[in-house]
Amino acid sequence: MKPSASRRRAKPRSQHTLWTRSRERLGVYLRLTRLNRPIGTFLLLWPTLWALWLAAEGFPSWHLLVIFVLGVFVMRSAGCVINDFADRNVDGHVKRTRERPMATGEVSSREAIILFVVLCLVAFVLVLLTDPFTVKLAFVAVALAFCYPFMKRYTHLPQVVLGAAFAWAVPMAFAAQRGSLGEDVWLLYTAVVVWTVVYDTFYAMVDRDDDLHVGVKSTAVLFGDLDRVITAILQLMTLYALVMVGGRFELGRYYYLGLAVAAVLFVYQQYLIRHRERGRCFRAFLNNNWVGFSVFVGIALEFALRG
Repeated sequence: MKPSASRRRAKPRSQHTLWTRSRERLGVYLRLTRLNRPIGTFLLLWPTLWALWLAAEGFPSWHLLVIFVLGVFVMRSAGCVINDFADRNVDGHVKRTRERPMATGEVSSREAIILFVVLCLVAFVLVLLTDPFTVKLAFVAVALAFCYPFMKRYTHLPQVVLGAAFAWAVPMAFAAQRGSLGEDVWLLYTAVVVWTVVYDTFYAMVDRDDDLHVGVKSTAVLFGDLDRVITAILQLMTLYALVMVGGRFELGRYYYLGLAVAAVLFVYQQYLIRHRERGRCFRAFLNNNWVGFSVFVGIALEFALRG
């Protein structure tokens, strides 16, 4: 017997429904991992590239470049997942985060933990393609990524922990490319930590009123009315540390031109946050992508154009 017309139509409709649901689920996971908002990935990527170029004194090994770029994307996504898991009962009360998948119930706690573990395993497979020393350092990276989201419950300095996590790519890059760590590595590491505190304070200023209401701690809450002064001082400290990095690595005019551009961008960011408006504070945060880019271009040109 030939199948009826209704049965013949049932299969395509079922396949269409499955495809639609799969696309919707993929969209939810993209939002959870923030792959649809790559600014955080870029802010992690730039210091990683700084370190790779400085460690190699020019273009790094291709395989390490691929491993670290992929690792940045994977670990930033993992960090976003565990962050949303930690904030699942808070995000719904914050204007900027109330539509996140865990806040809306689109993703369960179990799903988030499984996804976090899977992403960490992918990152671990990538780091296994390097060397034993770098593999050991990777365990510290995972620990920092896991701890950061919970720090805002206990300290007003979670931005420092985030800086430590983001900057950990620096010693890992040096270990993989150069096989050793020295004082110059920790100088660059410090610069990245301080810079991260600056831009994540701008980010926290967006949520300050909501955070005060729900009891979440941050440097924006801690600094209070001194936020502009303190972030400006931290920006100067970042530039000073990067100048010292230039001296340690014997970098020249192209590098310092990149730092000059970064300094102008820092001034612009202070202009943006002058009235502490949410939208402008967020723009100041986003603007740091160009700071990282400017410093990287300076480093890359310095080595590429050396005689």
